[in-house]
Amino acid sequence: MMNRTLSTFRKNHTTFSRTKTGVMTAMTLSLAMAAGSAQALTLTLYTAGPGSLAKKLAAGYEKQTGVKVDVFQATTGKVMARLDAEQANPRADVLISASWDTATDLEKRGWLLEYQSPNAEQVPAQFKTPYYVAQGISALGIVWNTKSGTTEPKDWGDLAKPEFKDKVTTPDPSLSGASLDLLIGLQNAHAQQAWKLFEDLKANGMIIAGPNAQALTPVLQGAKAAVFGAVDYVSYASVQDGESVKVIFPSSGTVIAPRPMMILKSSQQQKEAKAFIDYALSPEGQKLVADAWLMPARTDIDAKRPLFKSLKLLPEASQASASRKEVLERFAKLFGQQ
Repeated sequence: MMNRTLSTFRKNHTTFSRTKTGVMTAMTLSLAMAAGSAQALTLTLYTAGPGSLAKKLAAGYEKQTGVKVDVFQATTGKVMARLDAEQANPRADVLISASWDTATDLEKRGWLLEYQSPNAEQVPAQFKTPYYVAQGISALGIVWNTKSGTTEPKDWGDLAKPEFKDKVTTPDPSLSGASLDLLIGLQNAHAQQAWKLFEDLKANGMIIAGPNAQALTPVLQGAKAAVFGAVDYVSYASVQDGESVKVIFPSSGTVIAPRPMMILKSSQQQKEAKAFIDYALSPEGQKLVADAWLMPARTDIDAKRPLFKSLKLLPEASQASASRKEVLERFAKLFGQQ
């Protein structure tokens, strides 16, 4: 009797163990599938600064949707180089550039997904197409150190005067799409006279100092007096932090740089990518853009800095304009970068 009872117990225990093992295996598989699903819903964003804005947009979007965002932030040149290098195995879902022409180029290549966000209704027609839309807008100007002992400049040519000898920096247009936009804008407006200005600036000791932040740093430190072609939102943030600099929009005109957002056609998360564009153009997302000292793309969102309608703008590129590559190569040769 005792042997029979013990045998029955062992049989029942074995059955229970098998059942428990089966349940645990099923639970493990379920959790693994859930983890895989969560991983599949990670969005990859490539953006040309400002990095703090990208992180805030990513956090707001994740809070709203539950979808995580991996952010790669770098200069326009480095972002585009990475996209080109990854052609065989694309990773980016959403791209935010600092140069409108990069979006135009990618559309011509057939790399972009057509999408018009319902939140783009308040975005002016000049800042949206069926394939991309502005996240926000920056402008190019002179940033001047008010304690530099130099006279406040009013126009681009003032930086070629003797009192600014060896005291001017400029961002590298091969790294900053907005800086290249300025060179093209000046050439469109003044033709050969623009290149005479660049030659005068070179002769006066202007140096190419890397990306926008690197061009601004020596001016903030007082080692230099002014930046030629500074991206304004970076400098406005410095003014807010108490730095002794002033943003000046030259009297002869400047350029604005709408920052296009686009979805890569190769994206495996197109639904989530569209939702990210929607969030960035929502009132909440556009408020984050304004807080970063950019002009919001939407006209119904307040800004704490001058808007593009108040600026004198240089003429936009035409079919007769030199290509971006031609301008970049000529500028690089002038400054001994080739």
